[in-house]
Amino acid sequence: MNNGILIGLSSITIAQLLKIPIKKQQTGKWIWSEAIATGGMPSSHSAGVASLATYTALKKGVSSIEFALATIFGSIVMYDAQGIRRQTGEITIKVNTLDEEIERLAGEPDHGVHDLTEQRLKEMLGHQPAEVLAGALLGIGIGALGYFLKD
Repeated sequence: MNNGILIGLSSITIAQLLKIPIKKQQTGKWIWSEAIATGGMPSSHSAGVASLATYTALKKGVSSIEFALATIFGSIVMYDAQGIRRQTGEITIKVNTLDEEIERLAGEPDHGVHDLTEQRLKEMLGHQPAEVLAGALLGIGIGALGYFLKD
């Protein structure tokens, strides 16, 4: 098995599983679907790419082309996770409330019809910068641990 892939996938899995107790702490409820949810703390995107870059740096050296590739692609993934995907989530919030806002502006009472009948778009798509940072730090730790345990 390719240890880089194994470490990267392990980091993603660990980050996803950590979302469950973190959400429990925030809400007081066990929400098991957090294990497969997008967004949230910590970023599994960041954990995966940071662990791969860390493992690659330790295995091949920071001057290697493999580390350069892992770092550049990882940076793009983390930027996308906290930038573009987060903005998409914020736009989705606006879309989800658009009908209600139009009715409010027209002076019509909100009877909650849209809350009950319309399927809302998923709003949590991306990450806040702190979630990306936490995922990256988790990934760096797992990448280093994986290197020292495997090699």
